[in-house]
Amino acid sequence: MPIVPLHGHDALRARLADARARGALPQSLLLHGEGGIGKQRLALWLAQSILCEGDAPPCGACRQCRYTNELTHPDLIWAFPRPKLKDSDPSLDEVKLDLNQATQDRAKAGGLYSPPPGSEGIFVATTRLLVQMASVTPAMARRKVIVVGEADRMSPPLENAEAPAANAFLKLLEEPPADTNIILTSSAPGALLPTIRSRVVALRVAPLGVEAMRGWLQEPLVKEALDKAHLPGSLDERIRLAGGAPGRLLAAQESGAAAEIARKLLEVALSGDRSRLLRTALAQGSSGARGAFTDVLEALTVELHNRSRSAVTQSDERTARNAARAVSLVEESKVMAGGNVSPQLITASLLSELSRVLSS
Repeated sequence: MPIVPLHGHDALRARLADARARGALPQSLLLHGEGGIGKQRLALWLAQSILCEGDAPPCGACRQCRYTNELTHPDLIWAFPRPKLKDSDPSLDEVKLDLNQATQDRAKAGGLYSPPPGSEGIFVATTRLLVQMASVTPAMARRKVIVVGEADRMSPPLENAEAPAANAFLKLLEEPPADTNIILTSSAPGALLPTIRSRVVALRVAPLGVEAMRGWLQEPLVKEALDKAHLPGSLDERIRLAGGAPGRLLAAQESGAAAEIARKLLEVALSGDRSRLLRTALAQGSSGARGAFTDVLEALTVELHNRSRSAVTQSDERTARNAARAVSLVEESKVMAGGNVSPQLITASLLSELSRVLSS
């Protein structure tokens, strides 16, 4: 399935297409602007244009375009914030496997995704991988493209041993191989290292206009995702909530999904059914989905606060007190989730404790 088409940014797209046609497109670019306005989707569109073998790139019909739109093109590398792998010094194969799996997950969702949590980043091991892949001959197209989303979340080197990788990436930005384009995106360009900013040509990306937002919202995959998040059904209301940034609605989608899971966890805990507790715990995401799991814990805290407030208004002191005690259990679980404890183990322990506390 191809990812959702790019909407809007017409003037900038025309400018980039003209530069490409004239052979004047900088090899190292930075697309910057407000969060959620589609900078990474625009970068993928530009990658498609660069890799396209049709007469009017991106033609959308050639083999290169089809593979790019499915995020399966071997000459397109898309890096973005990911959880830090458990191994303190993961191999390039491990990093590549993790990044490929995350890209496939985004492809299955039509290229729709919510902002990664703050605990995720682009770590030095990923930087090493990008440098290594830039040196490889293109597998299918005449060129290869490296897209680095949220490049301001690249981790600076912490030890002398990491300095060579950081320096190699700076060298890559300054002098990319002749067959390579590098596109960085950032919502906080001021957070980028000055040494990175000095090596790229920066282009500002503006928020989407009303008509572009309307077109994006009418895409079937988008409508389906936002309906599941229980966002307002009115098209005009969704346009107003987005404020030109589709990503804001996708963040709300993730919040809605997390809230739904949190409500189910609370329901299971209140049931006191031990076998149901265990089944629910096993259904939680793997360690590779810590960001989503943390969002669920945050939503569970909100649910418990709401339960406590509701009990207070009804003069139900016991329920209010137990809900407040339960919040502290969730907070302890959040600390554990920041480590290497699996979400399944955390959930099993948490549900058991919540069941005991809420029924006491």
